[in-house]
Amino acid sequence: MKKIITLSTIACLSTALYATTDADMQTQIDQLTKKIQKLEKIQKKQTKKISAVNKLANNDNLKFDVDFRTSVDMIEYKTVGGKTYKNDALLSNRLWLNMGYAPTQELMFKGVLAFNKAFGASPYNSNGSGMPQRGYGYDAFDWVVNENLTDDKLRVKEAYWLWMPTLGDRGYTFSAGRRPATNGFLTNLRDDDAAKSPLGHIINMEFDGVSASVKTGDIVEGSYLKLCLGRGLTNAKSRFDQMGLDYSTESGNLDNMDLIGAIAKLYDDGQYTAFAKYYRAFNVIGNDMSSGTPTLASFGDIDGATLSLQVTGIGDEINDFLDETTVFASFAYSNTRPDGKAMLGSIDNESGTSIYAGVQMPNTTGGKFGLEYNHGSQYWRPFTYAEDTMVGSKMAVRGSAYEVYWSQPLIKNIFSMQIRYTYLDYDYTGSNAFFGDGGTPMKLADAQAMGMDPVDTASDLRVYFRYRY
Repeated sequence: MKKIITLSTIACLSTALYATTDADMQTQIDQLTKKIQKLEKIQKKQTKKISAVNKLANNDNLKFDVDFRTSVDMIEYKTVGGKTYKNDALLSNRLWLNMGYAPTQELMFKGVLAFNKAFGASPYNSNGSGMPQRGYGYDAFDWVVNENLTDDKLRVKEAYWLWMPTLGDRGYTFSAGRRPATNGFLTNLRDDDAAKSPLGHIINMEFDGVSASVKTGDIVEGSYLKLCLGRGLTNAKSRFDQMGLDYSTESGNLDNMDLIGAIAKLYDDGQYTAFAKYYRAFNVIGNDMSSGTPTLASFGDIDGATLSLQVTGIGDEINDFLDETTVFASFAYSNTRPDGKAMLGSIDNESGTSIYAGVQMPNTTGGKFGLEYNHGSQYWRPFTYAEDTMVGSKMAVRGSAYEVYWSQPLIKNIFSMQIRYTYLDYDYTGSNAFFGDGGTPMKLADAQAMGMDPVDTASDLRVYFRYRY
């Protein structure tokens, strides 16, 4: 538009140069002035329209991106008694619709809608009755529903607001909603994702809660401190209660299950990153078998803590291979606090530990090759129920877990593939159970002597193709 005005001005001035009298020149100037004023009005109108379109397209609407993965898993379980259970081709689709909107630089909304299902009809659970039940069991529990194969319904995986004010010279964050509590620090590497809020060694499950953080980078480089509050289960009657006591506390039922914790980024200079985390979960749940019939109940509290270190690039520009290599190590601790019932099979406080280490290296094809190992003790118990592994959480293993993977971009960062093999070698039973009797750790030989046939080893070979845009 500026070019049009300029050309019009030149044309009119050229005409004015050939005017024979002052009156002719003044007439030409008046005509030029009117044309310029008219063009300026048109330009203002068009600028407003363009601004409105830009606002609609860039600032004033919810934006989506797609993450769609198709996988085939070959899984196998071997029991102490020598039995083998397997699935040679478990085909599944996983869809994440990521959404976000930031009306200002300080405030944003983020969310994820998801489904995760096997090919064809939704899977059924016999529920012990011999008849298929479409209501599912623990696989549809709120902590894990988007990580397990259920059906093609879109569910809310994440939905939260994030406020990031600066007060004085210090940055803060405040957030509430269904917070990002899967694919956390370190475990994100093998999942080929950016790290989310938790430390994946000890928490990897969906949660509702609030958080607040303060940046302390002026004290220690890259550091911050975050406080978190979460609720994993709400004790309340349902709507249209027969006594008219809608949503009131249900006496004699499960208590509210809450979690309070702190995450500290201790240091981050881009190459060396150190995190620490501590939490206490109250009224954790599990199956109570004391009556002979499994009954979901509250068992007590549990503490958890972890210290994790990641090194992104070994040395200082020694060579390209080391520059692009990432190594990490992590130590975690858990401690039960029973409240009258035997928690993990014991009425005493029981502590467990876990070590976790890995390396991710570049290869000649532009992809990443990774190796990981973790080992958990007898009473080790994390909150990693939603881990993305078809044979159960490797981080929860009471024993040893080994993993190797190759992630390869095929079309830029839009289309990729991964081959991953996970092998779990159990020393004790109950690794993937909750906090009640099912989580009791027994040596495999002792369980077999009692007439059980526990899983000794499990493996998952996965190949996937993934579209992200």
